Amino acid sequence: MDGKTPDYDLEDRRVLTDAAQVRALGNPLRTTILGLLHERAASVTELSTAVDRPKSTVAHHVKVLTEAGLLRVVRTRRVRAIDEAFYGRTARMFHVSLDGHDGAAPDVGGQGRPLDFNDLEVAARESRPAYLEGQLWGFIRHARIDEQQKEEFWQRMAALVEEFDTLPRQGEVVHGFAIGVYPVAGYPQLPRPTD
Repeated sequence: MDGKTPDYDLEDRRVLTDAAQVRALGNPLRTTILGLLHERAASVTELSTAVDRPKSTVAHHVKVLTEAGLLRVVRTRRVRAIDEAFYGRTARMFHVSLDGHDGAAPDVGGQGRPLDFNDLEVAARESRPAYLEGQLWGFIRHARIDEQQKEEFWQRMAALVEEFDTLPRQGEVVHGFAIGVYPVAGYPQLPRPTD
């Protein structure tokens, strides 16, 4: 292995335009599998060990992700006369665009937004123990900006996420990194200055 993360080739970004792809992302176990594959390709056996779930369950979720075009077989190896597949992501980042707006969490087939699709909500749940132990580093800021500024800032955030995704994996502790930009209804604003 040459130290690159992950240890297989993949696209930098892929725009998801199909409701099945969004549904595939909406399952917590599948997003965990996708997260693990940022580090390196893995077999169903390795993934099931990592997530402490039965191989049949993990195999089902890997199949859903593969059929949605989010995973692919990146290599195989022969184990006791059986070819074992190693799966990898098809892209470092997935952007949802069912309604023409990248990054939006769309309604999927009239069933509402997928559960656990809100990364900031997931991060809030995950970060609680770190907060209680004094190990959470975080900021929240508010600014009145226009759509162009928001888009430009989002592109810079996406580059930072990509940088985090490609950090060499070392140490024993997994760290979360959450980032987002969103409109806030009802946030106080100063009146426009008068001349």
